Amino acid sequence: MNNIKKLGLVFSGVKLPFFAFAGSTAAYYGFAPVYSAGNPARALLPAALLLTAALSLLRVMYSIRISGFDGYCLKKAFIAGIFFTTGFALGIACRGAANRAYYLFPGLETDNIIAVSGRLLDDPRNTATGRGMALLKLSASHGKQGIRASARGKTMVFFPEGSIPRLKEFGRGSEIYIEGNFLKTDGSNYGKTPMFRAKSVHVTRPASRFEELRTGIRLALIDAFSPGDVSGRGKDWGGLALALLLGIRDNLDGELAEQYRNAGCSYILALSGMHLAIVSSIIAFFLKKPLGLRPAAAVGIIFILVYVFLVGAQPSLTRAAIMYVLGAIAILCALPVNPALLLGFSFIIQILAQPDSGDTVSFVLSYLALAGILSLGQGTAELFRGRLPDFISSPLSASLGAFLGTMAVSVLFFGSLRPAGIAAGLVMVPLTTVFMIGAMAYLPLRFVAPPLAALLGRGLEFVYLALERITSVAGRFPGILFSNVPVIVLISIIIPIVMLFICKIIYRKRIYLEKFA
Repeated sequence: MNNIKKLGLVFSGVKLPFFAFAGSTAAYYGFAPVYSAGNPARALLPAALLLTAALSLLRVMYSIRISGFDGYCLKKAFIAGIFFTTGFALGIACRGAANRAYYLFPGLETDNIIAVSGRLLDDPRNTATGRGMALLKLSASHGKQGIRASARGKTMVFFPEGSIPRLKEFGRGSEIYIEGNFLKTDGSNYGKTPMFRAKSVHVTRPASRFEELRTGIRLALIDAFSPGDVSGRGKDWGGLALALLLGIRDNLDGELAEQYRNAGCSYILALSGMHLAIVSSIIAFFLKKPLGLRPAAAVGIIFILVYVFLVGAQPSLTRAAIMYVLGAIAILCALPVNPALLLGFSFIIQILAQPDSGDTVSFVLSYLALAGILSLGQGTAELFRGRLPDFISSPLSASLGAFLGTMAVSVLFFGSLRPAGIAAGLVMVPLTTVFMIGAMAYLPLRFVAPPLAALLGRGLEFVYLALERITSVAGRFPGILFSNVPVIVLISIIIPIVMLFICKIIYRKRIYLEKFA
């Protein structure tokens, strides 16, 4: 009976929405191999049977009366099962929608296709080879002898180098006609976006006025951080400013990007919660006092949505934006803000809105990093409390939590780990924050006070050189390479679990001792 009561206490201490998050995660990633067979309907029958069996079992448990027990635990288990199965069903639906995004319906045999038509889904960007690339939503395919057929699906297009400036000028949402051919694949479309190599590009219809306005703003910002600006040195730090503020890496020094990767700090260049936190903090700083907390939160929601629209719905940034909006809504409704619950809700919302984004590495790393910070990071903070100053222990514990949380995925996808990034991030994150704030201040100063903008540009150049130097030094530390990836992935999963268990023990021991202090 004591065990049942303990189980009841465990259930009562767990927020029920976590079960919906667990169910959706299990279904979304657990049913990926089933869907990979190419027939999403194959997953529906076992899923329906599993859900029915789970609900039936819980309902039977709920109906059982145990002598001396009021049924609270079983009632809680039944409600938790409802949340789990609801999330499981949502995960299955999102898994099916995600996999359909990978299937191409070209209308003609791909070997006979010499051209395709469609709409650009994102902004064309440069590659290391000099060509450009962008995702295209197909509308038609064209074969030999003038044959034309409707087409559906998405394909990644690699554009010739000379067409990039014109494509960037028209931007996302424009419709194009491209001649070329599909690249050969191994016959499996699951998890892989079909690729098309373009030989010539023709813009057939410009984007909507709304998209044209967005593209115009982006081009103006690119011009503001380009060489020959009032600072005279924009070519040095401007590329980094565009990467950190807008996610545009076309002007970023390739050697610097490589140094970030070698230093284990490439996450700093990927727009995520850190960047959005800096932007939202600046908004709160200027709006909270004159407007108040709730009006400032409402205005912040609008600003964040506009910012994401301008930058583009990148998976890690979208996750941060959803969490910000949910947190702001909680403030407006006077509800308690639980970061872990916000993380779970944002996962469900994001895979519902962008089903195929869950298969991207940036999506997985973004959620695991924040989950590591909220769990392992807070746990390791207890280890450092009283041993290190707070201004060191807080960022160090967060960095360790993110590293441990993403360790398994990093090994699986990249085959290596860069522990030097833990220490380098302690310096680079504050410097990056200063750099981003300075870059945002630079924009209005260009118009109202050009001399001050020039002076600020020199300061930004100094911070840029400091970041470059730190990444260069940190990149010299060798990474840990792995050959037996499956074993290392298993170890990478076990280590964070053991760390979390140890941190919990130390935390409970500290709480116990503090009662007698």
